[in-house]
Amino acid sequence: MLLLLGVVAFFYFSIDPNEVDFLLKCPLYRTTGLFCPGCGSQRSIHHLLHVDLASAAQNNVMLLIGLVAMVYHYGIMAYNRYFNRHVDSIFNHRMVIIIAIGILFLFWILRNIPTYPFTLLSPSL
Repeated sequence: MLLLLGVVAFFYFSIDPNEVDFLLKCPLYRTTGLFCPGCGSQRSIHHLLHVDLASAAQNNVMLLIGLVAMVYHYGIMAYNRYFNRHVDSIFNHRMVIIIAIGILFLFWILRNIPTYPFTLLSPSL
């Protein structure tokens, strides 16, 4: 799994999604013109691997928030396993997952409103 992650990271580090046409395009955006919550993720990952956090956030801020949440959750799990402790991650609670899904849907709606400040949530094309 780590090898696959490394290959994907090297691929997105080496290839700028803005400059190539062979990467998958969002089918929702191509058919409706609406941004899904994942639109801009490929460009965001490319900028993140080049340590350009501002451009990564401009393309998909939810990707960055999701990555931070994943690092937190799996960091807690690793801490528990390594130190034989039981620290509870906030993501083990059902209500937090429901709230996170609600925030994701809100992000999806807000990034498709074509007025400022909501246009800041849409990916740079």
